Amino acid sequence: MQLRGKRLVAISAAGLLLVGCAVFYVKYFMLRSIGSGPAGPPVDAAPFARVWTDRPVRLVGIGDSVTSGLGADSPSHTYFNRLIANPDDEFPAMQGLCLSKVLPNLAEDNFAISGSTSRDHLQVIEERLETHAPEEFGLVVMTSGGNDLIHSYGRSTPRECAMYGATLDEAKPWIDAFRTRLEEMLVKIEASFPGGCEIYLADIYDPTDGIGDAPSIYLPNWNDGLAIHAEYNEVIYEVAAAHPNVHIVPFYKTFLGHGAHSGQFWRSTYVADDPHYWFYENVEDPNDRGYDAIRRVFLNTIVENSQLVRAN
Repeated sequence: MQLRGKRLVAISAAGLLLVGCAVFYVKYFMLRSIGSGPAGPPVDAAPFARVWTDRPVRLVGIGDSVTSGLGADSPSHTYFNRLIANPDDEFPAMQGLCLSKVLPNLAEDNFAISGSTSRDHLQVIEERLETHAPEEFGLVVMTSGGNDLIHSYGRSTPRECAMYGATLDEAKPWIDAFRTRLEEMLVKIEASFPGGCEIYLADIYDPTDGIGDAPSIYLPNWNDGLAIHAEYNEVIYEVAAAHPNVHIVPFYKTFLGHGAHSGQFWRSTYVADDPHYWFYENVEDPNDRGYDAIRRVFLNTIVENSQLVRAN
């Protein structure tokens, strides 16, 4: 009987251990809490207490589904629309912190297309971005390159602008082509605003939190994914650096720790103040809280760099 009792204790302990491991795995590897309330960095209210300029200013959106707003709870919650005006349910600390409050002659065009690649963005610029009046200043917000990387989710042979699964060697000519294309985009945008413009270009975030384990975001393994992602971001930084009026909006840094491993407290990327998932159900776009964070980093980057803020 004593031996039988010991066996029952051992079996019970093993069972509890297995249950504990299963609970741990589900909680920290499968469940992804999105949290609630504000997300992203604070925005200083002081610059928004006065009008920046009476000059006509046009806000232009160029890019993919991030700039078109897929994943936001409503049109008023997209980052582009939140840059313009506060939604009715705006967080108290962000009330009045929007471009329409400081730019009374603000107009807008959003040419972003969900699912589009950098090749599509060049075409949009060539076909839809008109030459503006000299008195009008341009503020251009732009997300480009993410779909070049993630399409077609490993379901087809890698190719330019749909390179998921490629090796770094395969991708090198496509990366070079992106560099040429991005430079052409920036030059054409600048030419469309003879009265001057500023371009706020986002780098590309990583839903795997810098780990590169694609299965954690329900995609096939991609051995060179992190390396190619890094090369694309390096192109964005290098091309932007050659244009004094182009400013990087730091998506990568802002979203690090809010991807597939957001709840894993042992990671160096863990964000204790907001250990939550900022991505939409399709993995590649932000959720509503992610768009709040994006709106904030755009505003902060504009305040830090724009000549309009220093106009008066």
